[in-house]
Amino acid sequence: MPATSPARARGAGGSSGAAGAPRARVGQAADPFSSSALPPSKPRAGAPPRLTADAAPDVRPGTVAPPPPSVRPPPAAARAESSPPAAASKRPPPPDPAAASKRPPPPEDEDEDDDARGGSQRGRPRGPFTQHRRLDSLRSLLQKHPAGLTIYDLARELNVTPRSLRRYLVEVKRELDLVSVATRPGGPRLWRLSPSEAPRRVEVRRTQAYALLAARRLFEPMRGSTLFEEIDLAAQRLLGVARRPGRGPNAGVADARLEERFLYLPFAPKDYAARTEELDDLFQSVADLRPLRCRYRRARDGREERVLIHPYALVLYKDAIYCVGLHVGRGEVRTFLLDRMRDTECAVTERFELPPDFSIDDYFQGHFGIWRGGEPRRVVIDFDERVTEFVRTRKVHPSQEITALPSGGVRLTMHIGDMTELATWVLGFGETARVVEPPDLVDRVKRELAGALARYAEAPPADGQ
Repeated sequence: MPATSPARARGAGGSSGAAGAPRARVGQAADPFSSSALPPSKPRAGAPPRLTADAAPDVRPGTVAPPPPSVRPPPAAARAESSPPAAASKRPPPPDPAAASKRPPPPEDEDEDDDARGGSQRGRPRGPFTQHRRLDSLRSLLQKHPAGLTIYDLARELNVTPRSLRRYLVEVKRELDLVSVATRPGGPRLWRLSPSEAPRRVEVRRTQAYALLAARRLFEPMRGSTLFEEIDLAAQRLLGVARRPGRGPNAGVADARLEERFLYLPFAPKDYAARTEELDDLFQSVADLRPLRCRYRRARDGREERVLIHPYALVLYKDAIYCVGLHVGRGEVRTFLLDRMRDTECAVTERFELPPDFSIDDYFQGHFGIWRGGEPRRVVIDFDERVTEFVRTRKVHPSQEITALPSGGVRLTMHIGDMTELATWVLGFGETARVVEPPDLVDRVKRELAGALARYAEAPPADGQ
């Protein structure tokens, strides 16, 4: 008696009698992504086919194949093989091809190769990161089809089995809100993104991608941290948009590499490679409104103290990272520099409330620091004609006003509450700048200039000393 082929044995093992209805697995839990029309169950990959008593062998006409080693032919089949040729005429006729076409197709296993199926391979292809690419493709499909697709439509688009597709949906549900709706009673269910996910979709044009990519080097001080990895991942996706061919006569060239020629260059960025853990703890505290405990080195005497901070904002100022938050021990909002933090610890079970009246603009002095000053005071500085163009083309403070002087120079007037960095900025102009008011700023600049001049009056140290 010719043996049953493995593929046909699987189809026969999944049906009961002539009805061909799929047999439920014993003790199997209900699948959360089940559909009204599931394909028949299938055996484990590589397992030998098992013939049940109610599953009649199905033989393709003209096909003779030896039985699998693990399947022992029943005694009736053994007697038929040893009987004379006259007994062969009593074999059952081959099944009707028309009836066989009505049977559900045998399920394809992910681990079978192309030769076993005689077609293109489905399931996970060879190579690393294939599942991640499949998940990204699934997210893109759900975004492109807001009306929804069935499990079998999604499986066909990704070239995977419906069982694999259900596993992918479970993973996608960890980060996106998915809903399943029925098209009609008893009909297939459509899977789609929830309406709450609509605001997360951002359409970006090539010009917008180039503009965002130009500022990506602003985050170079954060390299090595988890935050930088997330920013870099977003930049890589923007690169994919920027490198797509454009449309229309003014679309530009696809391979112009504009992202390498339109960029922001930091002046003197700090290197936080040794403080990536502190940066990640600080960012998590700011993002989740969680208290942060750390050892902080004071600027005035270099002593360390154990502090508890409620971080309100994370600020990247002059390529250095600052935190504006509440010093719980002193009950006042202060500015903390990441360079002076160590042994940081983000609270796991605690949270704090962000004050409703907090605004980072109240602690931002334009070009002159991120410290909150007192009552704004009037500052007047005269600049020489040699730096007129430089001063006119700079926006150093929101309140600044620039007027022309008879000598050809300009006068800068603004109102600032904290002058911590203002004297240093003025000294950078040398003899081309002169402070007019306030008087205390004038005295401070004079002391700085006198101290610098006294250093040059001293004899220079000898070489090697």
